Amino acid sequence: MKKRIMYIILSLILLISISGCMRDGNDIEKESKPIITTTLFPQYDFANIIVGDKFDVILLLPPGVEAHSFELTPKDMSTIMNSDLFIYTGNIMEPWVNNILDTLVEENVNVLDLSEGIKLKNFEFEAHEEHEGHEESQYDPHYWTDPMNAKIMVDEILKAVILIDKNNEEFYKQNAEKLKEDLDKLDKNIKEVVDNSESKTIISGGHFAFGYFADRYGLEYISPYEGFSPNAEPSAQAIANIMKIVKETDAKAIFYEELVDPKISKRISEQTGIEMLELNAAHNVSKEQLESGIHYLDIMYKNLENLKKGLGYHE
Repeated sequence: MKKRIMYIILSLILLISISGCMRDGNDIEKESKPIITTTLFPQYDFANIIVGDKFDVILLLPPGVEAHSFELTPKDMSTIMNSDLFIYTGNIMEPWVNNILDTLVEENVNVLDLSEGIKLKNFEFEAHEEHEGHEESQYDPHYWTDPMNAKIMVDEILKAVILIDKNNEEFYKQNAEKLKEDLDKLDKNIKEVVDNSESKTIISGGHFAFGYFADRYGLEYISPYEGFSPNAEPSAQAIANIMKIVKETDAKAIFYEELVDPKISKRISEQTGIEMLELNAAHNVSKEQLESGIHYLDIMYKNLENLKKGLGYHE
């Protein structure tokens, strides 16, 4: 009899434990959120603003890492595979995505190539070497530096998010609309600064990352680099020619880029005496910036303040 009572008690304890585990599991399932993984900071920021607390948004690029130096790791692949939505810039910026697309499709990961909604531009840029004088032409992947392209990115992210979570559609639309209004305001402020500045030339010691920005606002962008990646070193002749342009145009500043050693800009600054100012293309941010909750708009407004100095803005 005692054994039977003990058996019943143990059975009840086991049943209660299982029920508790099931409840805990259900709670976890209810609390878990869809996951968005993004490659670069602009889409990470835009996605975060649109979804609020309804999704978890991951930035694949580690804080402080220069975007062109990124290499996919097995851990990164696992992160992408566990996502409900994977957002990337395009095949030019992230050619490695081509190698994993089939796998993502097989695993039912939603994939958003933001470049498909953008009219990519084939910029021609001079190498600034007088003895060669050659030109190259490539599609520029840095389309987000134009706030109007940023608005297109917002719209594309919004559509992808709604496909995953239709229940909160109105919430996402309101957030996206506010963000686009802020981008319109940024665009207006940039135009006002450019229209009231002495110079219309951005002289940079960084790579060619502001083609779309310069094109939209009627600016010339001069760099000693011959392409869109900072990995290749500019020639001594190209640097010398930039210095010559600085003196001829009476430039007020040499701009440098984020998360890259500004040695070229520093060299030009030291030899010409002009100020060094950051022009941040927002590929990525530092750990401190990420933890502080910095936004694309914050970066662009900081750029605008530096452009005021560098271009000779008069109110």
